[in-house]
Amino acid sequence: MKKWVKRVLLGFSLLMVVVLSLSFTGPGSRYFEIVKNLELFANAYKAVNEYYVDEVNPAQLMNKGIEKMLGDLDPYTVYISEDKIEDFRTQNTGQYAGIGASTVLIDGRTYVSMVYEGFSAYKQGLRIGDEIIKVDGTPIAGLSQERLNTLVKGQAKTKVTLTVKRPGNEEMIELKFEREKISIPNVPYAGMLEENIGYIKFTEFTPNGYKNVKKALQELLREGAGGIVLDLRGNLGGLLQEAVHIANLFIPSGLEVVHIKGKVEANNRKYVTEFNPLAPDIPLVVLVNNTSASASEIVAGTLQDYDRAVLIGQKTFGKGLVQNTRDLPYHSKVKLTIAKYYIPSGRCIQAVDYSHRNPDGSVGKIPDSLKVAFTTQNGRTVYDGGGIDPEVPVVQELASEVARQLVAKGYIFRYASQYALQHAQISSPAEFALTATEYQDFVQWVSAENFTFNNPLAKDLEKLTDKINNSKQAQQLQPHIKALQDKLNISLVAELAANQEEIKRVLEANIASRYYLEPGLIEAGLGDDPYIDRAIAVLTNRQTYDSLLAPANR
Repeated sequence: MKKWVKRVLLGFSLLMVVVLSLSFTGPGSRYFEIVKNLELFANAYKAVNEYYVDEVNPAQLMNKGIEKMLGDLDPYTVYISEDKIEDFRTQNTGQYAGIGASTVLIDGRTYVSMVYEGFSAYKQGLRIGDEIIKVDGTPIAGLSQERLNTLVKGQAKTKVTLTVKRPGNEEMIELKFEREKISIPNVPYAGMLEENIGYIKFTEFTPNGYKNVKKALQELLREGAGGIVLDLRGNLGGLLQEAVHIANLFIPSGLEVVHIKGKVEANNRKYVTEFNPLAPDIPLVVLVNNTSASASEIVAGTLQDYDRAVLIGQKTFGKGLVQNTRDLPYHSKVKLTIAKYYIPSGRCIQAVDYSHRNPDGSVGKIPDSLKVAFTTQNGRTVYDGGGIDPEVPVVQELASEVARQLVAKGYIFRYASQYALQHAQISSPAEFALTATEYQDFVQWVSAENFTFNNPLAKDLEKLTDKINNSKQAQQLQPHIKALQDKLNISLVAELAANQEEIKRVLEANIASRYYLEPGLIEAGLGDDPYIDRAIAVLTNRQTYDSLLAPANR
């Protein structure tokens, strides 16, 4: 241990010598501060390793130190240790070596939540709803999701065996798979809506995102689409070049999409479109919400700045920071924020100002008073510093508490599997609907499964009641408390009846996934989607569409 620490300190010393030598040719006071603080850190590290009462893990201690240092900059500047490199690659490429399935943890049990067509899991008969009991003979009860992923993933062309329990089967089923490179679909669904409107769901800007969106767009145009809906809701971003090319599908070549500007001149760059657009004139709607971020905001913001699309939904997340990774020793990396990006109007949509922190270290969003106005190509006014505002806002309805708990506790998921056991097939996802009788079957099943609906308002009232009972006003307020308790004491059956339409929609989508996988899950949810309804209304009325992009509307 002492030899190891000495080597670390020697490395620090050499680094300090290099930095100190630079101090005579650069801004000396800055380099002196670097040397001083490196020396302080090295000696503190040495003291802890030598004298702390308990044994410490040197690597873990150093990792925590690096993570804390970077964490004080912004959430996107992070250290990636050697043991997390594979997860980092999966996140950034959408590829990993596995079997092509995802899982969900429900009440301490691990179930298969999705199977991707074309991969080993699908080919060998793994199904949504299967409960995983063992991996290669190792029981997984009590294992974390991260540990389970480690067991299932591995080198391509290696074997893995899952022991699963399938609804309706008493005996365990053993399935063998060969691991392969898995590419998570970033266009999980594309199809025609009503009125000859094409729809593309795009989930992440991973490699081949542009090719997959282009392929979907070409197919929709061949089918006679007279308008296009590009759905970027929940898309957290990804590769910048993919965003540039996707915007290029709808705007001419030679136009700026984004430019990035940072402290280092070499990082500054302008990205322009390079190809002839596939659909330069077709009416276009882009759906966004408060989790559309980064590359999604580049695409949406660029199309807005050129008045090429109507944005429908919620204000976007507001991430205008650019990251790049740099290699570190021992196969580790650091992902650094190196620049801010600016879309064609000149605005940066970064919502949180990490460079100016409050005295307690917290950060806040850029106030409206400091936001700057810019103009689109048509002269419409748009603003920086807080995400992108859509032309047509949609207020997202909050899920009822009973529906939220049915999903969170796995009752919707488990009933979908029960339904699939009893029905060999269903109609297409767009047409499938539960009958009133079938919904009552679900209500009876939920009741038999002893689902307990916890009304959070009733819990809050209990706390308030306790405080009132210990006050001088207890006797005076008791009748009012009793009246509130009576109003909140709603039976489960009444809650399920009052929120029937919402719960049915969630159920139908989950059931559709058992037969049509992820495309079915998405398609089944489009029919009652308020965003889709607004998009169809805009695209089927050219006067409305044009007026939303005219200067007078902003």
